[in-house]
Amino acid sequence: MNEINLPDQARLEEIYGKDKSLIAYQKERIANTAKNFVEMFGRPGDLHIFSAAGRSEIGGNHTDHQMGQVLAASLNIDSLAVVSAVSENVITLYSEGYDTFTVNLDDLDARPDEIGTTASLIRGVAAGFSKKGFEIGGFKAYVVSDVLGGSGLSSSASFESLIGIILSGLFNNGEISTVDIAKISQYSENVYMGKPCGLMDQMACSVGGFVHIDFAKTSDADPLFDDTYPRIERIEFDPEDYGYSLVITDTKASHADLTDDYADIPKEMKAVAAYFGKSVLTEVSEDEFIGNIPAIRKVTGDRAVMRALHFFGENKRVAAEAECLLAGDFDRFLRRFSSSARSSYEYLQNIYSTTSPEQQGVAIALAMSDAILSSPAKGVSRVHGGGFAGTIQTFVKSDFADEYIKEMDALLGEGASVKYRIRKYGCIQII
Repeated sequence: MNEINLPDQARLEEIYGKDKSLIAYQKERIANTAKNFVEMFGRPGDLHIFSAAGRSEIGGNHTDHQMGQVLAASLNIDSLAVVSAVSENVITLYSEGYDTFTVNLDDLDARPDEIGTTASLIRGVAAGFSKKGFEIGGFKAYVVSDVLGGSGLSSSASFESLIGIILSGLFNNGEISTVDIAKISQYSENVYMGKPCGLMDQMACSVGGFVHIDFAKTSDADPLFDDTYPRIERIEFDPEDYGYSLVITDTKASHADLTDDYADIPKEMKAVAAYFGKSVLTEVSEDEFIGNIPAIRKVTGDRAVMRALHFFGENKRVAAEAECLLAGDFDRFLRRFSSSARSSYEYLQNIYSTTSPEQQGVAIALAMSDAILSSPAKGVSRVHGGGFAGTIQTFVKSDFADEYIKEMDALLGEGASVKYRIRKYGCIQII
C-alpha cells in the first residue's frame, strides 16, 4: 500500500486523540480498508478517506420529539470510507459484512422497494444535496464501521453523515456545513428510509464535540431550508480533563416487543399538549400546565402528566448542563446529570416495560452500577437513549473506570461496558 497516501500520525491524533493504542488501531484499520478497496474496485486515480462519528445523548431524554432541547456528543468511534470519484453518475458502495449497494443518481425519486434499506439512505442523501442545490456525483466506496447497529450510538445517522461528507468533499470542495449534512441526513431517513426520526442523532454525528441543540421552531419554513433552525451551540469540553471517563454499558436486554412502549412516550406527551390546543409540549407554558394538572389527569391519565413533568424539568436541565460545561464546572454538571437520571426513572418511566415487569435489564444495570460506584463521588449513571432496553451511560472517575468496567462485565458479560472519549469532529474528510 506504499503507493497510496495514508494519513500521518499528526492527522490521526487530531481526529482520534493521542491514545497510542487507538492510533495504532486506526492506522491498521485505515490501511486494511484501503487495501480492501483496491482488491474490490481496482487501483483508483485519487483515493480519499472520510469518517463520521457515532454519538451519545448526554442530556435531554425524550425531549427532541417535543421540539425541546438536547445535549449530545460525538464519540471516538466512526463509520469510515475509502472512496474514489468516478465519471459515471452512479454510487457503488460496499459495506463490510453486508452487501454492495448501487444507486443511479439519474433517478433520485424515493422508491417504495428501497424503504428500510441502505440504498434508500444513499439515494436520500444524494436527493437532499440536489434539492439544496449542491453538487452530486458518482463514486465507489468501501465502508467499515465500529458504530454497531442496535448499540444506541446511532449507526444509521453515522452512515448518513458519512455519505454527506463524501459528497461534500468530492463535489463541493468540502464546503457543505455539518449542520446542512445533518439536516439532509434526517431528510433521507424520514422521506427515503420511511423512519420518522428526529434530528438529534444526525446533528451529533455530524457536528462534533458536545453540541447543545434547541429544536423549538421559530418559523413555518421547511427545516431543510431554514438556516436559523435548529439553534445549536457547540461546546469544546473533555470530561477526562476533569478526571472523568464516559462508559456506556450494553444491558443485554431485548428490544423485542417494545414498539408500543417507545411510541407511547411521544403519544402521551402530545396528548397533554393537545389539551391546550398545541401539537408538542414546547408550545405549552409550564405554569399553565402545572395550574391545570387536576383537569389534565382526567383527560390523559396520570402517566401522561408524569411524562410531561419530566419534559419540562429535563428541558431546563439541558440548558443548565450546557451552561455548566461552558463554565468548566463538571461537578455541577454531574448534579444535573444525576437529576436527569432520577427523572427518567420516576417521571418518564422508561426503565422497563410495564407489560413485562419480569424483564428489568436496565433497572438491574443501574442498580448494580450504583452499588459498584458506592457513592456519587465515584460516578453517576443514567439510562441512555430511548430506554426500556439497550444501554446505560456513566460518568465515572477515570482512576476507577477500569475497575468499574471489570465489575459491570462480570455481571453482564465480557465487553458489555466500553470506555469512550468525546471526539472533536463529527463527520470529516481525513485525506
